[in-house]
Amino acid sequence: MSRRSGEARFLTDRMLGTLTRYLRFMGYDTMSANSLAPGSNREDTLLLEIAARDDRLLLTRDRELARRGGAQAVYIESEALMDQVRQVADRGLIEPEIRMCRCSLCNTSLRPATAREIREARYAPRSARGKGFSWCPICRKLYWMGSHGDRLEQRLKKMRPPS
Repeated sequence: MSRRSGEARFLTDRMLGTLTRYLRFMGYDTMSANSLAPGSNREDTLLLEIAARDDRLLLTRDRELARRGGAQAVYIESEALMDQVRQVADRGLIEPEIRMCRCSLCNTSLRPATAREIREARYAPRSARGKGFSWCPICRKLYWMGSHGDRLEQRLKKMRPPS
């Protein structure tokens, strides 16, 4: 299964929280099982239903759940984040690069931040010069490519074959 950048939509199980955030940083619509009410003994069945209904690929660390999901699921073999990203990229499902167009917390599409939102965010950098800012209207969180984003991008670049 190969999808062009931005087309892949994912659903992740509860064991893949960090991978979920990375996929969102890369611009992929990624729903997390963590957004569901905890404690349901039907959660695996519910995840399979959501994946089928919403045309999402289920990424899971649960081998049996992946088996039940068939072509709609991928078993993520490693516990190591970068190995997880590499596995999804090697299957042609993602292009590993930071796009900063989705909220890493709630998956909402970001929009350009207003000057007021930037000014009122206590954690914003003192100098906004040369930086592009985005805003999550749901979480009310400000995003920009700073040193954290640069470090994420460097980690992803190490995975890519030289061009």
